[in-house]
Amino acid sequence: MAMELRVLLLLLLCCPGFQAQILESKERQSEGSTLYVQCPYTAQANSYQPKVWYRVRYGEVELLALTTNPTKYLHTNQSTNGNVTIEDNPMHGTVFITMTNLQIEDSGIYCCASFSYSYGYLLLKVISLHVFKELHAWELDSLSVQCKYSTWVHSTDVIAWCRKTQTDCKVVARTGYPSAQRNSKALEDRTLIQVDSQRRTVSITMHKLQAQDTGVYWCGLYQHSRITLIMEASVNVSKRTQHHTAKESGSLSVQCPYSAPEYGAVSKAWCKEGAMEGCSVLITTNSKPSQYQRTFQHGKLTIQDDTDQGVVTITMGELQAQDSGVYSCVLYEHDHIFRMVEVTLNISEVSAGTTLLGTGGTNQGTPSGDNPAPSSNVNFFILLSGILSVLFILALISLVTLCVRQRKRLKGRA
Repeated sequence: MAMELRVLLLLLLCCPGFQAQILESKERQSEGSTLYVQCPYTAQANSYQPKVWYRVRYGEVELLALTTNPTKYLHTNQSTNGNVTIEDNPMHGTVFITMTNLQIEDSGIYCCASFSYSYGYLLLKVISLHVFKELHAWELDSLSVQCKYSTWVHSTDVIAWCRKTQTDCKVVARTGYPSAQRNSKALEDRTLIQVDSQRRTVSITMHKLQAQDTGVYWCGLYQHSRITLIMEASVNVSKRTQHHTAKESGSLSVQCPYSAPEYGAVSKAWCKEGAMEGCSVLITTNSKPSQYQRTFQHGKLTIQDDTDQGVVTITMGELQAQDSGVYSCVLYEHDHIFRMVEVTLNISEVSAGTTLLGTGGTNQGTPSGDNPAPSSNVNFFILLSGILSVLFILALISLVTLCVRQRKRLKGRA
């Protein structure tokens, strides 16, 4: 915030044309996207004046693109410099700015201005651009982020990785205070942070990601319990899901893949999601692996862990309607669970009045007593009667026609 105030003060001192009614806006863009800006101007900044697009950083002005003096015969005046294109359209009284392939380091304060020999630089618009990383991962994956810091950050400064909330940013890890790597499910104990002072880069790695780790994270300078933003990352963790349907009294087998090199030696479990108590563990592979395939049975449940192929197989027998629900294959470490696959199971219940075909039973809805003629036979007789009636009429017409012709022949002979 202090940096932005210094920038605005610099604009007031360096740009006499700066006015209170200048349009100011904040732009938030993901890395790799394109920024489009429109800067309208009035007659005071006429079409014959050159237009500029520049950046204010560390108290200095960095010119990025400008238009040359257009002649009165040109409708547009366009110039491109690297990933920045500036176009002046006098007919619409608007300057169009395009910045492609945005990167984290493109974040900052930008200005669109017109130059006049009488007024100097006349600001048209001020943009506060914030570029963030957009990261995607699956549950149980690991995710690494590179955070580059500038020269104004000293080697002795503390850099933190925090998770944004509505009120503040909760610190997950910070340099100089390495994670204790305790046997905990907390994100703080699954996050590592390392500093490369030569490359001026901080590397953050989050392990065993879960869907609840989805959120907005900051890499920033940590001073007096406050964090100054260096880079923002939007992390989205997706579940691996399966859907199965089975019949009552039947059985079902579910396979859950995992990374054998990483988690082959870790115990696995099968649990059922509940409304209040979370995921209740039903069966586990709670012993150390003595061979590639481990099989455990508990009641009607069987779990087999193939640590060579990296596949857990769960078999459920004698299924009942109440077995429907949401289950999870999980890693089971020190009473903490990390979901691998979420499984939705639907058991179809067989109703009491249902009669299978071929058993000799009576279909539901057929009245008792004398068996009535099927409706299909009635329709057949009606159709047959109609056809016979038509044929009879045609035969009668043919007979009358023949009689008339025969009579005419007899008269002709006489």
